Amino acid sequence: MDPKIGKATLKDSRYVEKLEALFPDLPKRNDIFDSLQKAKFDVSGLSTEQMLRKDQKTIYRQGTKVAMSAIYMDLEVFLQRSDLLADLHAFCQAHNYDVLVAMTIFFNTHNEPVRQLAIFCPHVALRMTICGVLEHSHSPSLKLTPLPSTHPNLQAYHQGNTQISRKKLLPLLQEALSAYFDSMKIPSGQPEIVGMSKEQADKESDRASNSLISGLSQDEEDPPLPPTPMNSLVDECPLDQGLPKLSAEAVFEKCSQISLSQSTTASLSKK
Repeated sequence: MDPKIGKATLKDSRYVEKLEALFPDLPKRNDIFDSLQKAKFDVSGLSTEQMLRKDQKTIYRQGTKVAMSAIYMDLEVFLQRSDLLADLHAFCQAHNYDVLVAMTIFFNTHNEPVRQLAIFCPHVALRMTICGVLEHSHSPSLKLTPLPSTHPNLQAYHQGNTQISRKKLLPLLQEALSAYFDSMKIPSGQPEIVGMSKEQADKESDRASNSLISGLSQDEEDPPLPPTPMNSLVDECPLDQGLPKLSAEAVFEKCSQISLSQSTTASLSKK
């Protein structure tokens, strides 16, 4: 509830005051907080997986899952745990996580909160995108300072802005995922055509597809497939000149052909 921490809201304050009024025999607020805080930060005897699952949030987008875990100890001590890398790999594989973001928090000798971040991700491009967004964020600014790490696939930071909790970090991770998916829209090795409109690019793509289909058909000695229909809003499309003109006679003739064909089929099936 300390305003300096920046976590409590006015709604929180109102509800705490109501609870204290309903239960006047409760211990003092500070005593209750100290007891809860001590239990929350007690991770003695927990395995790495238990520590990661103790206080965890998950976000999911376009088939990519990101786990956010609160670790209540110094990050440098956490990184020194035996078989840590194998445990992180096993944790992500067991729960199908692509990224694991661990936010550590503890209190120094002056009872000041200390926050640190660790991003574990075997996918290099995804990890670099997430780290880049977090490092360059200004609203809010995390004030990250890289920490040395000997573990591959893991990037560690000291977080200067201690008021940024995991709840405030979630939008930044969503932004990082959006940036990653946007970067994957253009396939690797396929240069972007500068100065070409979307309609022109679609035309070029259709032409390339038709050429490829024609080539495959010729190799298999099959007749070439018809070209991909053009968009009605694209220039040079036949539909720009209006729909084909149909006369009553043409419609009547077509219906007669269909009726005759159905009659012939029915008579043959009876035989």
